[in-house]
Amino acid sequence: MAVKYSAPTAPFALPPELIELKEHAKNIVERECIPLEAKFLSNKWLGEGVKDGATEGQVDGSLPAEDWAHLKKVSQDAGLYAIGLPEEYGGGGYGALGEVVVAEQLNRSVVKLPRSNAMLPLMRGTDAQKEEFLLPSIRGEKRFCFAQSEPGAGSDPGNSMRTTAKPDGDGWRINGEKMWISGVEAADYLLVLAVTDPEKRQRGGMTMFIVDRNAEGISTSPIETWLVRKGHQHHVWFDDVYVPAGRVLGEVGYGFGLGQEWLAIQDRLTRGSLACGRLARGLEIATEWAKSRETFGAPLSERQAIQWMLVDVFMDLKSIRAISYETAARYDAGEEVRHLAAMTKFMGGNWGHRSMDKIMQVLGGIGETLETPISTFYRELRHGRIGGGTDEIQRILMARALFKQGKSVWEA
Repeated sequence: MAVKYSAPTAPFALPPELIELKEHAKNIVERECIPLEAKFLSNKWLGEGVKDGATEGQVDGSLPAEDWAHLKKVSQDAGLYAIGLPEEYGGGGYGALGEVVVAEQLNRSVVKLPRSNAMLPLMRGTDAQKEEFLLPSIRGEKRFCFAQSEPGAGSDPGNSMRTTAKPDGDGWRINGEKMWISGVEAADYLLVLAVTDPEKRQRGGMTMFIVDRNAEGISTSPIETWLVRKGHQHHVWFDDVYVPAGRVLGEVGYGFGLGQEWLAIQDRLTRGSLACGRLARGLEIATEWAKSRETFGAPLSERQAIQWMLVDVFMDLKSIRAISYETAARYDAGEEVRHLAAMTKFMGGNWGHRSMDKIMQVLGGIGETLETPISTFYRELRHGRIGGGTDEIQRILMARALFKQGKSVWEA
């Protein structure tokens, strides 16, 4: 993928274009998002999906539609709405690394600046599919969700997926059930992975389809979790759902790879930038609190126990950021990064959560209130060890790389 940034001028440094982009995103978050946090956290979720609101289903709060509309305009006017997507499709052209750099800044606030949810598999479509689906999704006119996980096939979809698609005239009939599907109610279309050859399965027997959310035979049921209220994650059932032949994305039988690319770059890699943004903001809040909060005649910042906890957070943050940058830059260079994306997700979920736990401990009772976004950050980072593939799955992916690719994995 052609990207619009130059090589770093020094080891371990971002190129100047991305440093400027980072500061641009940070300033917008400080000016537009953080001032809305008190309003967001003081309002219970409205119970209605707001398509432009990235956090419309969050437990902790909500904003009215007019605020999300304003933030969407801010995002678009600032050039951040589709910053990582290719310029030829109307994106910013800054690639996965630019996306990671911007996302960290946006993840400093519990109020997320709305962004395009254009999905990578759509870039592998035909010219007609790009015109009908990709370009409108980049502009924010159409929304998509990814439907792979099933009740018995979350961690091992290649071998355990039961949803099938069978030829029917000029199209296909899909039958089966998906689970933990995020954003269904706000979506116009689903990218559905289904088995088209049960003998070949993930090696040439799974196909991705663009399925109209309102197609006959689709039914849904919301799932309520400690992260989101009803309306964000869903069961989705497909009962003889007809899909025209022109809605096959990519080649018949080769949808599994499309799904894996989406998972690696638009799910697992994002867990790194999520953790970095959350930890950076949390560290900022905790250090200020430690300097101003006195116990037994001295500020908390002079207590070694507090210092060491925050130093641990500092080290985790720097480490997660480093692997996130490397994974993104290698992907932009055309390298296979599934094992690095797994590492990024594992570190973002595990190290991110353990550090947010320390931030909460430093803050004490104030960290459990909704006066700060820390309790929201805490739950999100704990979820990072499950959503998008459990810790155990990420370890399996990394182990495969060790034994299949050998020392080339760890020597560079």
